[in-house]
Amino acid sequence: MKIALIIVSDRVSNNEKMDETIPLFKKYFFNKKYKWVYNVVPDNKYAIKEAIYSIIKEKDVDLLLTSGGTGFANNDVTPEATREVIEKEANGIVEFIRAQTGIKDHSVYLSRAVCGILSHTIILNLPGQPNGALESFKVAEDILLHAISVLKDNIKDCHKDKIE
Repeated sequence: MKIALIIVSDRVSNNEKMDETIPLFKKYFFNKKYKWVYNVVPDNKYAIKEAIYSIIKEKDVDLLLTSGGTGFANNDVTPEATREVIEKEANGIVEFIRAQTGIKDHSVYLSRAVCGILSHTIILNLPGQPNGALESFKVAEDILLHAISVLKDNIKDCHKDKIE
């Protein structure tokens, strides 16, 4: 599986703060042997959209993750940017993540994250907090792997009806 991770942060993109999310994912992806690329962009809808389009076109990724910009702050626009680029919504994935992670931390219900499909790539918004981003990914990982297989037409029949 080939994955892209876009860090959405004004402070990280301006070198005012060190990113902590990329090292966490780097270690996790290495252990899983996933191929991956990453980018850092400011909290700007145009920059987020351009990064999404560019990575999907140039890197041909199966899964594009964003981390950051999903909250209530005025400059949190990642979900809006994502909605403008996706062709199909797949919000059951973020609903599942919220349900699973919300048991321990009720603040996850303040996330406005979305998930959807552009061409042959699944795009999933994750929280900006590094541990929350990785935990959210881990919760959804099996579902995402299955969804990617379906999207790539590797699985023809997800669920056979048991009607005889």
